[in-house]
Amino acid sequence: MPELQTMHWEKAGPVARVTLNRPELLNAVNNQATYDLNGVADEITADRDIRIVAIAGAGRAFCTGIDLKELSAGEIDITYHDRWETALRKFETMEPVVLCLIHGYCLGGGLQLAMASDIRVSTGSAQIGLPAIKESLIPGLGTWRLPRFIGMGRAKKLILSGDNIDGEEALRIGLVDHLVDDGAYREDFENYVQKYLRVCSKGTRMSKLATNQAFDLDWASFYEAYIELQAVTMTSYDFHAAAEAYREDREPEWE
Repeated sequence: MPELQTMHWEKAGPVARVTLNRPELLNAVNNQATYDLNGVADEITADRDIRIVAIAGAGRAFCTGIDLKELSAGEIDITYHDRWETALRKFETMEPVVLCLIHGYCLGGGLQLAMASDIRVSTGSAQIGLPAIKESLIPGLGTWRLPRFIGMGRAKKLILSGDNIDGEEALRIGLVDHLVDDGAYREDFENYVQKYLRVCSKGTRMSKLATNQAFDLDWASFYEAYIELQAVTMTSYDFHAAAEAYREDREPEWE
């Protein structure tokens, strides 16, 4: 893929680490970032050895969403939103488990990226919201994801007011999953990356794919999808490794 301009990623064993890297602009998402994120998602998806993806932002914020300079200059059109939502869906539906570290500001597209992740880790002081209405925009498929996390009433309150909440409130209402210390959030985030890596078997990843469909399928369709995924799991190396580890009274080693 072409050289990335707005982010970078690296692979360390089974972990892919993605860092949004426009710190001088609080990692705002410009047109180029929508191309970059799609490219990163494609590379990660193609690498069958990756089990965990850890997404973070450089500098003092995770991401402040759409680049307002490009927007106000008329440089952003509907294709931007299509590229962005396509990239988010790739992370949401890829097999690896995706963790996201929220600190500083997590606004607009930043929150959308966090919601497309599987696990959200946040500092208590982080400012989180969907302020798109202030630019007379719809906050993307945040309008689809946010009600699933926190219910329709709370979602409408945040979407229609454009107000922010902090990380502690986000944890209380179920928008984030773990809080980390403001003074050591990167170290604490790494501890969570390792925690989820230890249990990230083929069964874990197939469980992600199954759970993704929980609100979209009727019982019969979901059951059919579940049986297919369970068949994949039970023919995997990890399933047999777990059985062997149980017989030998030790922790399993995943492929």
